Amino acid sequence: MPSFDQVMELPAWMKATVTPDFIDENGHMNIRHYLELDARSTTLLCEEIGIDNSYRTERRLGVFTAEHHLRYYSEMHEGERLSVHTRVLARSSKAVHMMAFLLDHTHARLANTLELVLVHVGMDTRRATPIPDDVAAGFDRHIAEDARLGWPAPVCGVMGVRS
Repeated sequence: MPSFDQVMELPAWMKATVTPDFIDENGHMNIRHYLELDARSTTLLCEEIGIDNSYRTERRLGVFTAEHHLRYYSEMHEGERLSVHTRVLARSSKAVHMMAFLLDHTHARLANTLELVLVHVGMDTRRATPIPDDVAAGFDRHIAEDARLGWPAPVCGVMGVRS
């Protein structure tokens, strides 16, 4: 597993504090909030490279989540501070492999990860379609920036992109 400091080398796409409405009957942050925060950070990265509402409405293109894998390493409790960091691991002509890391700042530890594969689609056909060059360049920029990290992403090993 990467350390807290290693994950902090990635930009934080989100910062939050665990609020009372995040807490479930077991006294910790509910699963849906981990997923929501992780997924939102990947959405923000996609929006930064151009996959936003205008991309969907004007270019009639978007991304669908094809697969995801959530892992939990430590509990988050009310009042604790967190950040979410996203890494682009790889891409093919029609898919992107990404990972979000949710950090617990109160205890300086990794709380969870979300690994996912996004498929680029035509919004009218709802079928996989090649990623346009400008968007592919954005993903490639993130892949190149993340290559400098020097630590492997803790992938589950059963998902990714096909060449």
